[in-house]
Amino acid sequence: MKFGKINSMQFLEDLANYNQSMENAYLIITNKKTLEDIYIDIDDLNTEEFYLPFNPLEQDGKDNGTLDLLIEHFSSLEEYEKCTVLSKLKDQV
Repeated sequence: MKFGKINSMQFLEDLANYNQSMENAYLIITNKKTLEDIYIDIDDLNTEEFYLPFNPLEQDGKDNGTLDLLIEHFSSLEEYEKCTVLSKLKDQV
């Protein structure tokens, strides 16, 4: 049983990191926050890392693959306002 609890805890942590990566990406892509703002946020939370579904040093995240991933994610969470914003942005790309 102990093994199952560890896996459950790791799963929940991974899920939280995944959700946070999608939120971080949304904020950066929509220009609500900069990469520097995210760095400041993680520093305030005393955490050592954060996640994004794209490499911000190589791209801005406004490619069709990343936008589709974000739209699918926020749609599954029924956050349709974010989906609308991302869809409009995708139409501009």
